[in-house]
Amino acid sequence: MADVIRRHGYEAIDVRDIGLRTAQDAVIAQRAQADGLCLITGDFDFADIRNYPPHLYAGLVVLSLPSTATAAYINQLVDQFLAQTEVVQQVPGQLAIVDRRRIRLRR
Repeated sequence: MADVIRRHGYEAIDVRDIGLRTAQDAVIAQRAQADGLCLITGDFDFADIRNYPPHLYAGLVVLSLPSTATAAYINQLVDQFLAQTEVVQQVPGQLAIVDRRRIRLRR
């Protein structure tokens, strides 16, 4: 996914590359906050705005993935999302739930 993100002109840091592969969600969220990075994940725990208030982040993007999702499917979904520049520009401070058919934004 990092390559797809970079092709769209954005910085991408994979949790696996910075020693956070097995880190708790809160640790990953703190890192994203501290570095001012948008978090893109398939973990729906990050969609809980009580625990992760969107206004505190440079964006929270949660991918709604089927259990059979492959890396190719995920990359295509991220590519389609990032191609919608008007929507992507609205993501800072919001939660975006992304699936094949739509993108829902919530503050």
